[in-house]
Amino acid sequence: MQKRTTFAAILASIVLLTVTGCAVTRGQESVGAYIDDSAITTAVKARFVENKLVDAGAISVETMKGTVMLSGFAKGTAERSTAESLAWKVEGVKAVKNELAIRP
Repeated sequence: MQKRTTFAAILASIVLLTVTGCAVTRGQESVGAYIDDSAITTAVKARFVENKLVDAGAISVETMKGTVMLSGFAKGTAERSTAESLAWKVEGVKAVKNELAIRP
């Protein structure tokens, strides 16, 4: 019986040491950072929907480690700069990469 208990304890220890859940590897975000980035993306999109100068459907928003990337098409320079300005106003934004192309 003692051998069985010892074996079970060793087996449980090995399982706990090898199966630690979702480990973060180089280049990936932690779960908390991913949730923060999702909240930033949602807040930026919400500001676009509320603003009449920005076509929220034509602009894609992605966030990684607090850096917001805007891509898609803007009707003009005013919409492009307004979208960037709105993104900067969201709490948690560390940088904005404005890759919006102006429609001809």
